[in-house]
Order: sequence, then structure tokens, then C-alpha cells
Amino acid sequence: MQEDKKRLHFILGNVILGLAAVMLLFMGHLWEMMGAWSLVLWMAMAAGGVYLIAKDKDIGPGGPPN
Repeated sequence: MQEDKKRLHFILGNVILGLAAVMLLFMGHLWEMMGAWSLVLWMAMAAGGVYLIAKDKDIGPGGPPN
């Protein structure tokens, strides 16, 4: 169950980052429609995607060096 939750966070993070990347292609049009809020939305999507990917990473020390 825990492994499925980690996988779901990883997949959702990548999907959100993908949407943020596609959003950059349309940033000019979005800027005309939403103004600076389009930049705020993009930053929030990028930060949220990175957070979901990095959320379940084990940052503990590794084993002894080989």
C-alpha cells in the first residue's frame, strides 16, 4: 500500500510538471488573458510537481561505500 502511494505521488508530480511545461508553450496567450497570474500559476504548478516527486524520497544516509 505504501509503495502504491509513493508511485501515485511520483506519477502525479510528473503529470503536473508536464502540464507546466506545456503551459510554457502558451504563455504569451495566457499572459494576455490572465496577466501576471499566469506566471504565478506556472510557478505553483512547477513547485507542486517537484514537491510531489521529491516527497517520498529517502534522504537518509546510504550504506557503506564500496
